[in-house]
Order: sequence, then C-alpha cells, then structure tokens
Amino acid sequence: MKQVKNIIIGFGKGGKTLAKYLAGQGEEVLVIEKSAQMYGGTCINIACLPSKRLIIEAAEGTEFVDAVGGKNQMTAFLRNKNYHMLADEPSVTVLDGTAKFTGSHAVSVLTKNGQREDFTGERIFINTGSLPVILPVPGLKSSKFLLDSTAAMNQQELPKRLLIIGAGYIGLEFAAMFAKYGSQVTVLEHNPVFLPREDEDIAALVKKDLEDLGVKFILGADLKGVADGEAEVSLTYELAGQAKVIKGDRVLAATGRKANTAGLDLEKAGIQVEERGNIKVDDQLKTTAKNVWALGDVKGGLQFTPISLDDFRIIKDQLHGSGQRRVSDRKVLPYSVFIDPALSVVGLNEKSAKQAGKNYQLFKLPVAAIPKARVAKDPRGLFKALVDPETGLILGATLYGIESYELINQIALAMRAGLPYTVLRDAYYTHPTMSEAFNDLFK
Repeated sequence: MKQVKNIIIGFGKGGKTLAKYLAGQGEEVLVIEKSAQMYGGTCINIACLPSKRLIIEAAEGTEFVDAVGGKNQMTAFLRNKNYHMLADEPSVTVLDGTAKFTGSHAVSVLTKNGQREDFTGERIFINTGSLPVILPVPGLKSSKFLLDSTAAMNQQELPKRLLIIGAGYIGLEFAAMFAKYGSQVTVLEHNPVFLPREDEDIAALVKKDLEDLGVKFILGADLKGVADGEAEVSLTYELAGQAKVIKGDRVLAATGRKANTAGLDLEKAGIQVEERGNIKVDDQLKTTAKNVWALGDVKGGLQFTPISLDDFRIIKDQLHGSGQRRVSDRKVLPYSVFIDPALSVVGLNEKSAKQAGKNYQLFKLPVAAIPKARVAKDPRGLFKALVDPETGLILGATLYGIESYELINQIALAMRAGLPYTVLRDAYYTHPTMSEAFNDLFK
C-alpha cells in the first residue's frame, strides 16, 4: 500500500484547482478520475461550456450535427489542456480508475486495465460531482429513447419531437436550445405553477418568450408511465383528472441532479451523508472523518462552477492560510439561466422579500427602454431591483434580458461591497451598452 500526502477523488473544478495549487507548494498529489472523458470536470465536458456553445451555435443558425461536432472539438481541447495542467506537474499523478474507501484514510482504485492499487492518504478530498436524477416512473429508466443532459448534447441527429420532463432551469435551457435548432419541444412539469420561485411578472414573460420560440408547456402533469414503440416513445400522464398520452422521438429527463457517491463506500471511512445523499460537511467543508473534505456538487447546495472554485479557496485557506474562510461567508451568489434571452438573479426578488417580511423599494425597467437593446434588435425582457429604503443598499435583482449574465455581476459586486444603489445609478457608462441601463433602472 502506497502512502500519499494528498488524494483527490474526482477531476472537477475544485479538485483540479486544489491539485494544481498543492503541486505549486511542492506537495505530492494523487488525482483519481473514473473517466478520461471527464478530465476537468462536469462544467467543461458535459455541462456549462458545451451547453452554452450549443446555445450560441443555435442562435447563429448552425446545423445541429455541425454544432455538436464543434462542441466535441472544444471539449476535447479543454480535456487535454486540463489533463496536462496536472499530469505535467512532477509531484502530481493522474490515475484513471474507480476509487472506493477501504478504511479511514485508505483508498482502493480499480484501474482501467483491471488492476487494483491501494493507497493511504494523509489528506483526502472528495470531488466526485453529481449525476442526473431519473424519476421512478414506470418504463422511464429502461427506455431506449431516454436522454439525460449529457446524451442530449451528443445526439447524432436532431430529435424532431423532443419531450422534456421538468421545467426547471436545466429543462428550460434545453427547451430553448432545441427549439432554436428546429425541434418540436414539449415540456411536462408536475408543478402547476411555472417558475414558482420567480416573480409572477418575470415568469409570465419567460413563458411567453419560450412559447414564441415554439416550446409547448404542459403544467400540472402527473407522469404515470413511459412506453417504447418501435420508433417513438409514449408518455402517459394525468392532467386535471384526465389520462392523456403524448408521443415523441426522444424524452429528456431534466429533473435535477444528485451527489455522485455510489460505490465510494463512504461508511468505511466514517463519512456520513445527509438524507438526500449529499456528503455531510461543516462550515469549512470538513466531513465527519478527520482530514477528509468534500467540495463541489457532491456536498449538495448550489451546483455552480464558481461555488466549486470558492470551495477550493476555503480549503486552501485552511491548509496554507489563516483558516478564516467559511461557506457561510457566501451571502451574495448570482446565477444565470441561458434561455432566450437570459435570466439572471442575485439576492431577493419580490416574492422572497415578502416571504421574509423585508421592507423594500422596487425599481423596474422594461428592456425595451434600453437603447442598446434596440440596437441589438432584442427588446424583450424586464429588469427589476429591490433596495432597502433606509440604507439604500441593494437587496437583490432579477434581470431578464440580453447580456443580463454580465450585468448581474456588477450588481452582485455592489452588494458584496456594501455600496448603495446610487453608485450604479450615478456611474458613467460607455454608450451604447446594456450597463447604462442602471442609470435609468435606479432613477
């Protein structure tokens, strides 16, 4: 059994960044990755970057098959770059294989050639990410027409009729993308309310714009079963007490993701998991086993690449810093949904502010009133921001419109810095840009 100072299970954003940093400190690192197709993690291979590449290609009118080919070239380049970023470090070993715990600090790896290698680690970091959730609907998991988010981006031909289960953010991104490529898209959602966490005016605009793209929504659908035919799939569901059937060429499950811990034998290391299967961690990402940490999606919470990066910062601060950084320090977390146009959110919206009993001043601006939106020929959307009337501090914002994924970061920065909204209102911006919308939004 070989002894290693640092063992990192999983080649994701947090793990690879940590491995690179530790190598820079001259420390020995073993990085174990189950699939050579996942060097660099979920984001660059099967999530953020490839999906956004396909979304951009759809907007530019690229044929679906050509877009998939270009996406594959990009991910192959990024995988190779990420592999060499670590493998070329003298103190880093990248080992392809499936890891599992055999003791408190003991890990066994079954390599691709069928060999078993055993290691002990002074420190162990779990960075195995997450997997798609497939609902326990009869016939769904076994359907030959079933797609998850990974398979959906690797289709060799465009599905003419695509059925999407789930109207969450992942489902909506795929709905918009495939509709732009020319698929007939139908989204089935169990909740009768569309985007229930968003303000009603924002949700109504998003739904209308997606419907204008050709997306059909069936809300309040209780999925009962999935049956394969020779060349199509049938979904049986109940709506308002009536049984209905819809048919398609492919069915995409977009009902969330779960921690990827199956087969790790966490219990042998004394590592506890929460009720939903996420690895239990404290405010500094420590598991219930000494000198074992979990970072990224495997620990639950928001599943964003910047979160994984910040997880690295928290661990780095413990190992070679003041040890002051905490998960609870992350109070301002912007995110974007890359539908058409993009929906970007930070902090409170009206609905959550009312639920929290917060007093607020509301600012609203139709995107159609922004000159740059007219120049870009896309005046769809609405910008909203909430401000504390006593302090002038921004409580949150929902930006639905073009380039909102950039603008939301400016608002988040102001919130983190404790700047009043007037700083954005009175700033000088280049013209014509979407940023100058803040001059009018905060009037």
